Amino acid sequence: MGKAPRDPRIDVFRGIALVMIFINHVPGNPYEYLTIRNLGFADAAEAFFLMSGIAAGLAYTPRFIEKDRMSHGLWRAIAPLWKRAWSLYVVQIALSAVALGIFAAAFQITTQAEFLTKINMRQVFQNPTEALIGIPLLTHQFGYVNILPAYSVLLVCAPAAIMLGLRRPRLLLALSLTLWLVTGIYRLNLPNYPNPGGWFFNPFAWQAIFICGLLVGLSQRQGYRFFPQSRALFWLSVTVLLGILAWKYVPGLGQFLNLQMHHLREAGVPFNLTSHDKTYLSAPRFIHILALGYFLSQLPTVTRMAAHRMASPFRLIGQHGLLIFANGTVLALFCQTLMLAKPEAVWMVWVLPVLGTGALLGIALIAEASRRVLSAPPTAAERQPALTGTGFEKPLTVQSKL
Repeated sequence: MGKAPRDPRIDVFRGIALVMIFINHVPGNPYEYLTIRNLGFADAAEAFFLMSGIAAGLAYTPRFIEKDRMSHGLWRAIAPLWKRAWSLYVVQIALSAVALGIFAAAFQITTQAEFLTKINMRQVFQNPTEALIGIPLLTHQFGYVNILPAYSVLLVCAPAAIMLGLRRPRLLLALSLTLWLVTGIYRLNLPNYPNPGGWFFNPFAWQAIFICGLLVGLSQRQGYRFFPQSRALFWLSVTVLLGILAWKYVPGLGQFLNLQMHHLREAGVPFNLTSHDKTYLSAPRFIHILALGYFLSQLPTVTRMAAHRMASPFRLIGQHGLLIFANGTVLALFCQTLMLAKPEAVWMVWVLPVLGTGALLGIALIAEASRRVLSAPPTAAERQPALTGTGFEKPLTVQSKL
């Protein structure tokens, strides 16, 4: 299988998710009401994991195909995934260091002690020895800087998932859903240190969204649909989405349904089926993002809109996902400190998110321009063979014939 053309929908929706993540990471701004979490239970994080799985399936599947694997070896298929996972780990450590620097500087400037306890930083400033062990081990993560560890773990495990998905995709889905359910029943999670508890984005639970996306990308790369195009499934997804909106906004309905879920949980129904918990990817959140993803994937209008030039800013942001996520995290934390330091400056909640979004688009434009320059074919001058020598040789003299 050759290189597949980019699906503009993936880039556009990933770009929209990254912008929404940035906006939601600046709490208290009015633009939060425009993000996906107001449409139901899931938010931009679920969308990010779903599209990351789709992108991984599209990008990495060809090297795991038996013919290619027999010709070039298994390591050629595994190495790009593990290299990407290592890149995510390095970015996570860098973001943690920058986050510490931002809040420490805010404390130095304002002398407000609350900056030393925000977003799970208390351990670093009050118990630095143990906290600084936990940060590189990924067992101590800061708020708003905790998505990449789970994604990195999933990429490490992705080779096994892809190989099984190529042979038995339904078995892969069944195992993934079983792990998700067992995780909720027995509260499985990776440990924290030095704090008690586990990871906020629990890889054992969030793998379910990633695997669903991976199966979409994997099957599309092979020329078929794992989740079939079906009128019944389409209208089922519409019904689910409308029901979730009613659950969230119809007065009294949400309270009633949440009470029923509480009764079911008291009766012994697993925790992740009867709550809205984010760490364990509760069923309402999981079902919401799957229904929304299926609904959007079936609309031809969405494909045309994603390819339109008006959507190019989001496409561009989505094409440089890791770079934009990292910079968006830094900008969001910077905006948080400004708003905490100057709570009386109401204008900040309106202006800073807009300026930050513009900055992310500018960073994406610079990254795209740099990519095009570096990937351009060499000029005639650049194709000339390099001269050898130290540069201190005695110059040659040319004698002309008289």
